[in-house]
Amino acid sequence: MKLLLPCLLLCTLAHAQTTPTRKLVWADEFTRPGLPDSTKWGYDVGGSGWGNHELQFYTKSRPENARVENGYLIIEARKETYQSSQYTSARLLTKNTATWTYGRFEARLKLPDGRGTWPAFWMLGQQVAQVGWPLGGEIDIMEHVGFDQGVVHGTIHSKAYNHSIGTQKGKQTRVPTASSDFHVYAIDWTADRIDFYVDDLKFNSVNRTELGSTEAQWPFTKPFFLLLNLAVGGDWGGQKGVDETIWPRRLEVDYVRVYQ
Repeated sequence: MKLLLPCLLLCTLAHAQTTPTRKLVWADEFTRPGLPDSTKWGYDVGGSGWGNHELQFYTKSRPENARVENGYLIIEARKETYQSSQYTSARLLTKNTATWTYGRFEARLKLPDGRGTWPAFWMLGQQVAQVGWPLGGEIDIMEHVGFDQGVVHGTIHSKAYNHSIGTQKGKQTRVPTASSDFHVYAIDWTADRIDFYVDDLKFNSVNRTELGSTEAQWPFTKPFFLLLNLAVGGDWGGQKGVDETIWPRRLEVDYVRVYQ
């Protein structure tokens, strides 16, 4: 034991000296009531199914679907006829306001429950508009589908590894209180590795060495932007149908923070 204590002290000091210092570079604490801060968030708008046969119409600047109240961002999916869709919701993104390459990205979230809900906190490569999906890359920090309550997923998609060809690189972990309590969902993203966390417990890790370094394999060396949305139904969220009696449903966001 006498020999172990100095070793532990030296190891701790060495770790402290080599661990990079991180600084908060962007955040939204959702303290101002009303519509989401337009200097930080934009909207994807439409009811085209979004490549997944989703049922909702994503609206813009409509407080029924996206608003800040009591210190939280509320993204609310509602059952109502709107622009030929039977549901409405919102999809917020930082595409035109902020992008980042590498860092820690985290949000404190309370997820909706109910069959047909599909909330996500995720990232897309800024180049997706030029090169298309999946070549532009996608990082799903947190996804949850209501028919599999209490299970969250962390996944990456690229041209070589994506769900459309069944090669996506993802794992899941149980969060039994995902819809009753807030939890922090995060990634730690470097040039060669992406680690996925719930409440600082790592449950998935993908790395460049194993997957390959080509653009098709690892597009995660360029700027990405953040998205928050709540979908209804779709190829995954609607696999077991949509319970039409549960709406409205909310994704509640306490904060979003980015460290570099």
